Amino acid sequence: MKFSYNVKNINKGYTISTFDTLNLPKDFLENLKTLEFKKMTDIQEKALPIALEGKDVIGQAKTGSGKTVTFSIPIVNKLDVKKFRIQSIVLAPTRELANQIALEIRKLSRHIHNVKVLTLCGGVAYRPQVASLFHGAHIIVGTPGRILKHINEENINLNEVNTLVLDEADKMLDMGFFEDIEKIINVLPKNRQSLLFSATYQENIENLSNKFMKNAIIVKNENEEKVKIEQKFYNVNAENKSSLIPALISSNKAQSVLIFCNMKIQCDSLSDELYDLGLDVLTLHSDLDQKQRDETIVFFSNKSYPILIATDVASRGLHIDDIDLVINYDLARDVETHTHRIGRTARAGKGGLAISLCTINDEDIVDDLKDRFEDIKFDRVENVNDDLSYKIDSEYRTLFINGGKKQKLRRGDILGALTAGIGLQKDDIGKIDSMDFCSYVAVKKEVVKKALDGLSNNRIKGKYFKIYEK
Repeated sequence: MKFSYNVKNINKGYTISTFDTLNLPKDFLENLKTLEFKKMTDIQEKALPIALEGKDVIGQAKTGSGKTVTFSIPIVNKLDVKKFRIQSIVLAPTRELANQIALEIRKLSRHIHNVKVLTLCGGVAYRPQVASLFHGAHIIVGTPGRILKHINEENINLNEVNTLVLDEADKMLDMGFFEDIEKIINVLPKNRQSLLFSATYQENIENLSNKFMKNAIIVKNENEEKVKIEQKFYNVNAENKSSLIPALISSNKAQSVLIFCNMKIQCDSLSDELYDLGLDVLTLHSDLDQKQRDETIVFFSNKSYPILIATDVASRGLHIDDIDLVINYDLARDVETHTHRIGRTARAGKGGLAISLCTINDEDIVDDLKDRFEDIKFDRVENVNDDLSYKIDSEYRTLFINGGKKQKLRRGDILGALTAGIGLQKDDIGKIDSMDFCSYVAVKKEVVKKALDGLSNNRIKGKYFKIYEK
């Protein structure tokens, strides 16, 4: 049954700009303050008041606009932690995005004790997920295929679900998940809230939303198109592309670079070539197991490595800020993928630079991109001046700790051990990532030996942990 659109001019009637004006409990607002959430983004300002009222929402917003917080706050706000049943389910296209959504929800629910958020994704061991489901959870985040497998094998009880979220719905449909999503929806309670977020709102998204949403209100991130991404295109010979990368980095004084290739084998080949040139490089593609992929994302996001070479598994869902240069080593196969790729350098409303290398075989996609973007600049390779005095390097190095949340080891414990325990300054410490069974902490390379020795020879929270430099 087709639902009736209730389209409003969301710009009128809502003047909220800070989180403390939302109708949230005091302890929830205090948690938001500790997370340094102050002024809401455009999509948060428009969608949060509606979602908190329990209404269905369709949000059109790109990665980096703050949409994860937009749907996570209503999930946490309505959570009944005493009812140890699955109350919310979030569907995402990739493991990486699902893991980051789960992490965001855990942070937002820190003021509530004993909240269990479980991720169910393909590409990781199945039996441990079955065991975790047997012990119960409050919130499920996962990919459609794996969640449907658990449903079909009767490992999961969704009778108490009151909220369904589809994040990056357009990507899930592009990946062929329409039937899986439909089957999942059919086993959920009819009386629930549904939230759908998508970078685009095309016919396939409308068809999907018609199937499971009721009187949904559509909100759009009006400000995202104002973000300035400078785009430069260079015509190159296919065999000479790799030799151009160092010059593109040095001429633009880039400090954090994301390079996209279309094939896994090309990622590995380019990585080898750049490594031989003395550059610190990471690769990210589907041949890596989950632990390797998680580590790769940690190392790049905490600024321990300056260059990441990836297939399009990284074009969506990676919450990594301050990427100042995106290079399309291979031109994307379609306009939408290109748009998501270059958007990695414009997260949180920041501008950036995207450089695309195109060969004679890319003429059709280049024509399509010209139709979509009016300000593409074509330049000559000869105009790229390689600054040999510039060296891209990372400010931080990463320490691995073989203890995590399952051992009750928290970020605050690690921070305290490094500052009060060892004597490091807070400015010496970067991002701290706490996983289930391990943790990673970025420290400035000038003090990495002091940090490594200090943590290895002293207790953290009363225990000794094995520490390694990665």
